[in-house]
Amino acid sequence: MLAQLKSATVLGLSVYMVEIEVDAAAGLPAWDIVGLADTAVKESKERVRTAIKNAGYEVPPRRIVVNLAPAYLRKEGPSFDLAIAIAILSVTEQLHCDNLDSYLLLGELSLDGSLRPVRGILPISLEYSSSDYTLLVPAPNEEESAIGGTATFGFSHLRDVVHFLENPDQYQPVTVTLPDFSQLAAIQTLHDFSQVKGQSEAKRALEIAAAGNHNILMVGSPGSGKTMLSQALPGILPPLTFEESLSLSKIYSIAGLLPDKQPLVLQRPFRSPHHSASSASIIGGGRIPHPGEVSLSHHGVLFLDEFPEYRREVLEALRQPLEDGEVTVSRVQAQITFPCRFLLAASMNPCPCGYYNDPHRECTCTPATLHRYRSRISGPLLDRFDLQLEVVPVSFQELHREQPVEDSAAIRQRVIKARQIQQKRFADSGTIHNGAMTAAQIQAFCQLDQSSRTFLEQAFQKLGLSARAHNRILKVARTIADLSGAEQIQLPHLAEAIQYRTLDKKLWME
Repeated sequence: MLAQLKSATVLGLSVYMVEIEVDAAAGLPAWDIVGLADTAVKESKERVRTAIKNAGYEVPPRRIVVNLAPAYLRKEGPSFDLAIAIAILSVTEQLHCDNLDSYLLLGELSLDGSLRPVRGILPISLEYSSSDYTLLVPAPNEEESAIGGTATFGFSHLRDVVHFLENPDQYQPVTVTLPDFSQLAAIQTLHDFSQVKGQSEAKRALEIAAAGNHNILMVGSPGSGKTMLSQALPGILPPLTFEESLSLSKIYSIAGLLPDKQPLVLQRPFRSPHHSASSASIIGGGRIPHPGEVSLSHHGVLFLDEFPEYRREVLEALRQPLEDGEVTVSRVQAQITFPCRFLLAASMNPCPCGYYNDPHRECTCTPATLHRYRSRISGPLLDRFDLQLEVVPVSFQELHREQPVEDSAAIRQRVIKARQIQQKRFADSGTIHNGAMTAAQIQAFCQLDQSSRTFLEQAFQKLGLSARAHNRILKVARTIADLSGAEQIQLPHLAEAIQYRTLDKKLWME
């Protein structure tokens, strides 16, 4: 006797149909799972056997063979438990259902027969939203599955699934109400810009970075406020759009990081990994690649504090994701591409002791120590920061000044207006913000008058800028013009953008 039904698996962001075939033949009792299954899948035979028994059904003493097709595709995780159990109940005639082929079953079984949530439900639901398949999933995954638009039924126990398959007319599919993305609350951050005393130049640079999604590097003495400024940065970012939330939620679904009882990520992520993190945890990896911090920061902020303390191979691995907005992880068994359009905010001390050029403390570093420290950040990586900023220590007078300070909400409104201008500019082009402009878009939207062109040429020659730095200056100038409401880039906009490209020459070329 043979039973066949459908399940699915996710490899990267790609969804693949998996057909579960179960044969129960006469012979010595045995149970084999074939089809390039990993350890978690092979162990499912013990979970499924015990769950079926404890749910009140029987596993007859037969030779059972479970095949997961296609055999060339690697299967991992416990999400096939439910499908295997239902197939066994069908092939042993303990379940009577004539249309098993119309269902996709996903879920992990506990030993008592209850269903546990699994990863990757959202991308699977989105993949089959236009098909005639119905998803049967664990109850904790039901809203996540319904977001994708596929007809979904959620269950808490194996017995409930069997009852549904035999009496489908007694059930109604899960419905979910999407939040109003135009009314999302501001991101709750550890710090507000109103709490940051002084640092007007740094606040201006962060506003520009948020408005155009430009990478920013802050260099300053310990205690000058770099970390506090970076932690306040998410509070001035615009709210997620539905499309951005869906793209980000797919990544978090695969990683198993979706918030409890919340099928979508509703706020831009702020990720701050420790400097001891490995290349695989930052970029993504594993035997079967999983998303890393750059992808978990998609449409949000990746903050790298103590930037030179990260391993050299980790820093150099950031270069391609920063340029392309996606990262490809290659392994023998698979080549996976994850999106990673994030804003990189990095901070560092100017030297190992931290007090180079500090007005109040004397630097104790030797020239050789200073050179070795700064050489941890290569020129090509430094070139990918649109904004390079020196953060100076705050004076006592500024700390105790009673004058009101602009809060994050006010800055956020200006950032939103600038982003709205960019959305109109790049409508239907696939580009979201100025930081992601292509060469053709730079040529179309960053036109300069003669005086501005001459000024840029002089800066290009004097600072020894690369072609990449030239384009990034134009992108930043375009964002500054958007913040001021100007249709064309003007000389003051260009001059301010160039100002943020002088730090590497000031510090790294000494």
